[in-house]
Amino acid sequence: MENREERPAYEQVPTPPERGLLHIWQSAGPIEELSLGRVLLSRPVLQVTLGEHHGLLLTQGSQVYSFGELLWRDLSIPLSAPVLEESLLGKSVVRVAAGGFHCGALSEQGNVYMWGENTAGQCGLTEKGTVTNITVSEPCLVSVVDSEVVPPAVVRVMDLACGREHSLALSSQNELWAWGSGCQLGLVTNNFPVWRPQKVEHLAGRHVIQVACGAYHSLALVRSLLPQNNNTLRPPEKKERGQSPHSSVTEREESLTADDAHYCPLGVELSEVLIGETTPRRRGPRRRLHPVGRSAGSSPGSGSFPYSGDGKSSTAQKLPELDGHADHLTQTDGRPVSHPLPCWGANKNSAFPDEMELQNILQKLSGHSLETQPINGPGDTDSLSSHTSDDSCVSSTPSTDLLISSNSGVSGPYSSSPVCLEEVRLCLEAEKKGLQGQKSSSLTNIHQKGKTAGNRRCSLPGTPTHGRNGSPRRRRPCPCKPSSASRTQAAASEDAGDGLPSLETEVWSWGRGSEGQLGHGDQLARLQPLCIKSLTGEEVIKVSAGSHHSLALSAQCTVYSWGSNMCGQLGHVNSPVTVPQQAKLSDGLRIWDVSAGQSHSLLLADGDCVQPILLYCGQHQESLSARRETSHQSQRSCQRSPSRAEIYSVRPTLLPLCMEMGYISSVSCGGQSCAVLADQNVMGFISAIHELASRERHFYCWLSNTRKLLLTPLRNREGACPTLGEPCTHLFFSLCESFVRLSILIGRHATSLSYFLHDVQGADVKSLPLLTHTDDFLVIYKEYCFALGNFHVMGGFQSLHKLSLEVLGSQQSLLARLCVPDQSVSGDTDLVSLLYWPLQQLHQYSRVLLKLGSCYDVLTEEYQCLHQGCRHYESLSLSLLRRKKEAETTFLFWKSHSGKNTEVLRLPQRRVVCESSNRSLTLQKAGRFSNHWFILFNDALVHTQNAIPSQNFFSTHHVYPLTCLWVKPVTEDTRGLYAIKITCPEESFTLVASTPQEKNKWLRSLNQAVDQVLGGGGQGSSPGVTAISRTATYTFTGEGSFKDAHYTGGWLAGRVHGRGTMKWPDGQTYTGNFKNGLEDGYGESVMPNKVLNKPDGYQGQWRDGKIQGFGKYKYASGQVYEGCFYEGQRQGYGMLSSGKQARTSSSVFIGQWVQDRKTGYGVYDDITRGEKYMGMWLDDQRNGQAVVVTQYGMYYEGTFKENKMIGPGLLVSDDDTAFHGEFADDWTVNGKGVLSLANGDCLEGLFSGEWSTGLKVVGTYTKPAADEPDNKERNSLLLGQYLVPSAQRWGCVFTECWSRLGCAAAGRGERTIAWENIAVTITTAQRHSPNLSRSQSKALESLEFIPQQGEAVTTANFDNIRRYLIKACETPIHPLGWLVETLITVYRMTYVGVGSNRRLLRQAVQEVQAYLTHFFSLVRFLFPGLPDDGCIIPDPPASPSKSRHNSNTEGVVVVSCSSLLLPLLLPRLYPPLFTLYSLQEEPEEAQYWERIIRLNKQPDQSLLSFLGVQEKFWPVWMSILGEKKQIVSSSKDACFVSAVETLQQISTTFTPSDKLLVIQKTFEELTQEVKPMLEGNFLWCMDDLLPLFLYVVLRARIRNLGAEVSLIEDLMDPNVQHGEMGLMFTTLKACYIQIQHESTL
Repeated sequence: MENREERPAYEQVPTPPERGLLHIWQSAGPIEELSLGRVLLSRPVLQVTLGEHHGLLLTQGSQVYSFGELLWRDLSIPLSAPVLEESLLGKSVVRVAAGGFHCGALSEQGNVYMWGENTAGQCGLTEKGTVTNITVSEPCLVSVVDSEVVPPAVVRVMDLACGREHSLALSSQNELWAWGSGCQLGLVTNNFPVWRPQKVEHLAGRHVIQVACGAYHSLALVRSLLPQNNNTLRPPEKKERGQSPHSSVTEREESLTADDAHYCPLGVELSEVLIGETTPRRRGPRRRLHPVGRSAGSSPGSGSFPYSGDGKSSTAQKLPELDGHADHLTQTDGRPVSHPLPCWGANKNSAFPDEMELQNILQKLSGHSLETQPINGPGDTDSLSSHTSDDSCVSSTPSTDLLISSNSGVSGPYSSSPVCLEEVRLCLEAEKKGLQGQKSSSLTNIHQKGKTAGNRRCSLPGTPTHGRNGSPRRRRPCPCKPSSASRTQAAASEDAGDGLPSLETEVWSWGRGSEGQLGHGDQLARLQPLCIKSLTGEEVIKVSAGSHHSLALSAQCTVYSWGSNMCGQLGHVNSPVTVPQQAKLSDGLRIWDVSAGQSHSLLLADGDCVQPILLYCGQHQESLSARRETSHQSQRSCQRSPSRAEIYSVRPTLLPLCMEMGYISSVSCGGQSCAVLADQNVMGFISAIHELASRERHFYCWLSNTRKLLLTPLRNREGACPTLGEPCTHLFFSLCESFVRLSILIGRHATSLSYFLHDVQGADVKSLPLLTHTDDFLVIYKEYCFALGNFHVMGGFQSLHKLSLEVLGSQQSLLARLCVPDQSVSGDTDLVSLLYWPLQQLHQYSRVLLKLGSCYDVLTEEYQCLHQGCRHYESLSLSLLRRKKEAETTFLFWKSHSGKNTEVLRLPQRRVVCESSNRSLTLQKAGRFSNHWFILFNDALVHTQNAIPSQNFFSTHHVYPLTCLWVKPVTEDTRGLYAIKITCPEESFTLVASTPQEKNKWLRSLNQAVDQVLGGGGQGSSPGVTAISRTATYTFTGEGSFKDAHYTGGWLAGRVHGRGTMKWPDGQTYTGNFKNGLEDGYGESVMPNKVLNKPDGYQGQWRDGKIQGFGKYKYASGQVYEGCFYEGQRQGYGMLSSGKQARTSSSVFIGQWVQDRKTGYGVYDDITRGEKYMGMWLDDQRNGQAVVVTQYGMYYEGTFKENKMIGPGLLVSDDDTAFHGEFADDWTVNGKGVLSLANGDCLEGLFSGEWSTGLKVVGTYTKPAADEPDNKERNSLLLGQYLVPSAQRWGCVFTECWSRLGCAAAGRGERTIAWENIAVTITTAQRHSPNLSRSQSKALESLEFIPQQGEAVTTANFDNIRRYLIKACETPIHPLGWLVETLITVYRMTYVGVGSNRRLLRQAVQEVQAYLTHFFSLVRFLFPGLPDDGCIIPDPPASPSKSRHNSNTEGVVVVSCSSLLLPLLLPRLYPPLFTLYSLQEEPEEAQYWERIIRLNKQPDQSLLSFLGVQEKFWPVWMSILGEKKQIVSSSKDACFVSAVETLQQISTTFTPSDKLLVIQKTFEELTQEVKPMLEGNFLWCMDDLLPLFLYVVLRARIRNLGAEVSLIEDLMDPNVQHGEMGLMFTTLKACYIQIQHESTL
């Protein structure tokens, strides 16, 4: 062993800290003579954990200290000088755990460090070690890796527990991992040891809260599943080969066995394990681990364990010879097998009728023979708790129970009291009688005769057995103690998902169970975790495992214990001990922390004072005088007894020394030692925390008892409903539910406070649940008080008292346990006080928080948080006490005014405020003989007429809800009336008080009641000051448009105002804005249509209760109108579509409406007939000038009258045949006219007949002269003479835009109002459209900044206006944006589809120009500084030098409607417009394209020569990917490539200005390519330029070049027409014409 000097824990005398004080003492000493060992460290101790003979301390600063027998280092460290684990410095250790002979530490990052004995793999496969390591001397990292995920991930561990030969880790995902040896791992494996941590698959998917390790068993606290998921547990499996026959018996036991739905994992064969157990790893480290000069059985602070040199006890006795089967059973490999014991034959009820079958089973299960183990001496305190009886299914030694049954006299008395001895004797006899006649002894108690216990233990299937010469802890007197896992808040605090621990838990156990420590009602081993059903629903919040017994602590401060009770460590003598039983505690003791050691238990409880007390269960020695008396009696006794008698008490014993320790926060046990951590009461902080936790635990116990003893029996009573009555029954059930919710909250809070105390040093006071979950407390307390008050008001407590007499009967004394001090149990008022008592806890919260706040400076964040919480709870306490008083007053009011009339007004939630039975208030102008009684409730004002309050009679009454009641004091007039005006939605009246005091009283009461019902506190409201504007619900009853309508929304002084929803009984609804009692603003309405049995729907603007403004109306017939309304009628611009449901005729109209009729200009698209009408309307009829086009290419323009073509008109067919004359009906000719044929011939005369069927003609036929124009040109001259002027077509659209700007007509309005309307529109859109994208929100925000519109526009600020117009036109919410969207809609509706007729081109171009004119007038109205169309924008004033500089560098800016607005409109109008251009130029385009294809077949030089380009302009070199290559005669598409590519971009632009820029860039590229070939300055002449540019146009191969040229020519800015760009465009046009008409090409 390496010799190194251990550094002590201190180098100078440390100053004792005020927190984390550690006290340690030995449990076996006399209680009266216990001597505390106090560890003085310079840092507070955060955690202490004890092993069998060693311990670990975790101090502040993440420092870990060790003390005791460190066998892996051959060191013995005294408690007074613990040694620092230097290798853990800097690891941020947050938890430590001590096993039997190994240690573990957990870092803040979730890493596990293990060291100590590793013979069973309990330290795992560390990074520095190998499988052969039997000890790990220094802490080494153990990796917990989840290999099931891809890629494998390191598991973060948050809790650690250690047993004697195994270790358990709880991950941050609340999954359990195990390593080591034995069935206590819970792993599905038969290969031991398990060196690497493996997941406990049987608990996979379950939420594990806490784990604990005993010597050879494990416990886990698991969150319960939802009830519907309980059936997901694995069903019982069939018995396999080697399974214990006892399972068939235990399944039939109803009182003690586990539930069938839980998996009982027995029957795993471990033959390989048994073979491996004899390996040298169990024997090797034995003697090397003993300290030099110390006996193998001695340890500091414990009783000696005498061993002879050969390892056998000096007081050993041999067992009787085994008769009948004394010969060793030998296997084929020569290894000995177990010997059957003589008690097998003596057991009549054995489950093995055939001994040969028994021997076969034993031969399969055992790896060596059973040998006699020496009996432990008096100092071996574990001899009674099966230390020598290995808990494996096949033991290496006989059970200690066999020795007890042979009258060995090892067992000591339960207590020195004769009464206790008699109690024990009676319990044992009763248990024996109860177990007689059973077929199996597997369910027997530990106190049963040894032969039966021996049968049971030898019959269990494969669990690992250990050799006699194993680890030295086999010769130690104390089994192991699990790690200090008392502080489970790390897992439990997140258990419920809201920061509070859940009380819905289960306890699972597995491992060896020879002492019943698993709690399943038997003594069988479990290879995998199994739920202890008897603890389900008991609200277990912590588990602790001793060597061979287990403890469970519930939220109700009760302790359940089971397992070995040979030293009284269970705290009771109940039978059987194989299932959890409650420890016997004195009344008033509330346990809130437990810890189990080797053969003792330590309990931390609340006593009579705030300071906690300690209770001890288990073995302890008598005092010196008592030992002398006992020794004298023993000498006279004929019975054989140990030389040093040991006693233990049946009930937990109070340790008096606990009051000297301070405020204990946690307890820990291990081996024969006990340890506690305590704190000093610094500034009262610690006592305040303990007081809060103690009161809350006491409160929860009271709530649980009240629920169990009172509410649950009353609720489950079958006759509860007839006794209470139907209304009170529902209220009582609601009260019970709120009581349960309050109880659950308090239970979780009390548990959380216990966890807080365990870690009070490191916990933040701001994390107290009272501060972090304030809202939960406020809501649940209010809910409980509300339910209690409702039940009280309805007189439920009178009936409840009668019901309690029926249910409890003679058990009325049980209520005495629940009553608060100074209360009796007679009368219904006691139940009222009893159930109102929980409200007093709120004041206690406030008081304790105030006390905690006094420990901090007022400027600290902690003080502010505590002070704020104190105010919350104190305010709530006062508020709920007021509610209690209101409920009591209301109950007395109904009791004194009971009757049929008043019962109509009696509601659970209604509270009386005041009433005028003393004639203190009357109605103004009331009759002399009329009687009026006013009752003010918390929700309504009731007015009764012809009332006699003393007799509870009135003829009529009216209820005015306070939510819709406005109170206003009337100024005292000369008549001396003290009046109050009451305003309601449908009426108003005035109340007159008798005195000024009565007026003020009623005025204040009314205002406070209204304020409170509206959500205010109801306090501090001055007379006459109530919410004028509010949100409320009301149902109209009077005549009017709102009759019988139910409204929810805003109000203003008695009238609906703001946003709300109105619903009528017939199904009509309106949701939107109201103003002064009428619909006004944006709203959505649904109106039923009884004829079609479908509703109409409208979304849009309202004004004064009528549809007015822009909106969308969906008719029940399927038609949809989107446009403007005025007083409920369609007026102005609008579009009406027939909808999808109109199958017979589908049509769309867009245009002007007047008084719900089509009047003015509009476009009607008859989709069914394939016709489109563009013209004037009058009263839904076509009337006036119009154009009609059809899908067959027919074009008509003329006049309509009464929906018919009547009068002069022009009709042109698709083949250019035209008729110009008189029409009498649709497509019917009647009168004079001229018919022009496609070949130019004309027919003039009288015509009659329908165009499609044939014409009758009386006239003259003529042939055209040679110099006359062709028919196409003549028709083009005639087109347009009957059209509606373009400036008059869409005036309704522009009128609507002007109205949105606040102008009555075009240009008639104030500019400031226009900008205000724009700002309001944008702000409203932002408020009512929360789902706007980020870009839309930014666009709206940018539009909020208005450019300087009042100043003169200069070149400096012109760009600001232009950018604003671009953003405005891109935003449909802006009036200008709406205008652009609407113009695009009407344009596409006109010229798309059937409207794509080439004869409409001139009309379409003129319409675009009219748009620009109207639009420009709008822009100039908003920006009056803009000059007129075509004028120059002046430069800003500047210095002369700067002016000269600017004049030389900047061009002149000319403002025109086309340059400013065409880029905003034309890109979106481009598709239909360019389509018309293409159709118009289609014949010429065909000629042009044919020549383009033919000429592009020639090589470059040949084409250049053909076009007459001078050779000096011919390129010689061409560049391909940066490499120059010479142009040869066969090269093609190699010349002027950049110019050609630039000109091709003309098809990608939309506006004429952009297209002219492309042409300009083309000329520039052409010049750049020609310049290197020439010398000096070069100027183009048209003779040189035209052939060269003609080559570029040919090579560009632009489709529809004629349409491009025509569009530029029609829409280009006149200001550039005669400039440089105009010349370049003329060149392009000339090239196009030459390509088209030049025959030589």
